[in-house]
Amino acid sequence: MNESQGAKERYLTAFDQLKDRLPGSGAPWLQALREGAMSHFDAMGFPTPRLEDWKYTNVAPIEKRYFEYPDAQGAELSPAQRQALAFEGFEGPTLVFVNGRFCPGYSRLSPLPEGVTVGALADALQECPETLSAHLGRYADPAANAFAALNTALMDQGAYIHVPAGVSLDAPVLLVYAASGERQLMTHPRNLIVAGDNSRVAMVEHYVNIDASAYFTNAVTEVVAGPGAAVDHYKVQRESEAAYHVATIQVHQGRDSRFASRNFSLGGRLVRNDINALLGATGADCTLDGLYVARGRQHVDNHTYVDHAVPHCSSREYYKGVLDGRGRAVFNGRIMVRQDAQKTDAHQSNHNLLLSQDAEVDTKPQLEIFADDVKCSHGATVGHLDGDALFYVRSRGIDEQSAHSLLTYAFARELVGRAAIPAVRAVMERSLLAWLPGIGESAGELL
Repeated sequence: MNESQGAKERYLTAFDQLKDRLPGSGAPWLQALREGAMSHFDAMGFPTPRLEDWKYTNVAPIEKRYFEYPDAQGAELSPAQRQALAFEGFEGPTLVFVNGRFCPGYSRLSPLPEGVTVGALADALQECPETLSAHLGRYADPAANAFAALNTALMDQGAYIHVPAGVSLDAPVLLVYAASGERQLMTHPRNLIVAGDNSRVAMVEHYVNIDASAYFTNAVTEVVAGPGAAVDHYKVQRESEAAYHVATIQVHQGRDSRFASRNFSLGGRLVRNDINALLGATGADCTLDGLYVARGRQHVDNHTYVDHAVPHCSSREYYKGVLDGRGRAVFNGRIMVRQDAQKTDAHQSNHNLLLSQDAEVDTKPQLEIFADDVKCSHGATVGHLDGDALFYVRSRGIDEQSAHSLLTYAFARELVGRAAIPAVRAVMERSLLAWLPGIGESAGELL
């Protein structure tokens, strides 16, 4: 048995031991979904660089490590640690998960409009599994992605958000996934967001480290936007630089729906984000924005796929990366315009800033157009800080290191400024300031 087979066998064994104890195990459709997903994982195994979609990202470090399944209870946190989970100024419903386990005592379930559900997925799987059967596992295809297959088989924690037709949530929903302790754990968060016709909802996924060592987060979020619905999705990933993070966001859009993604990646030793949107009915509009930063030996890979399946849909995609040290990044942005998708309007751009000679980025904008009446464009840049801009800042009496940091902050801040939730903007701005050397809180006033 080679090393890869051995790693796969560990997960197959874990599934055999856990499958009858996972939430909703009594529902035949869910058990079949889990077993089918594990069969796909067994057939595929972990992806290798021989696969085109994984050409620049080697997940062997995940294969080689032994990650434990979490205990039934989450870790206890001190008041100071609990405070570190909070977004200052955030007042919406908050669900907190520690080491893969839902912690009601750390969460805040604010009063919700009638018919709205915001709660732990595990509870919904136990109490009303048939209600979830129409959507759970129907969009993130376990046959197409080994990590999504693994998540589908082992999912037991995460959030279930349902907003009925015509209802708007005024406050966003915050989902916090925290890792704490020295054990090398694996968690498989699963989120399902269903927005009914003409509804509106915003949500934030926040992945954060609290004194944890190496661990493995394998997350899947499925988003269903009904006709006329508006869904704003934020993801803030600030995990340990020793952690491994793989995530899939799968979006299915109805007629005249709007979906916007703001994806911020700052932590992690090895990070892979897959964001896939199917514009499945006319009038759908999709926005994908992202910012990724990496230093040391961090590796972050963003793969996006926007599928224009029908006419009269639009998409906008804007990603930026900042790489320092021996940081490595991958951006692969794929836009598919199918033969019948006339009047498509799709644009994509990716810009990268390299702060050291050893930093590296592989960027691949990809358009596949099979319709002839479309407006589509893409572009990518990779470069260093502008010498004239540096000279201008230095001429104002600012030292060289601070000048570099100020210009880098200005480059990254453009994406942060697109976040409509003030608490998210504040967290990201503080994180960027902490990441950059020789820059103070007054940076924002100087720009």
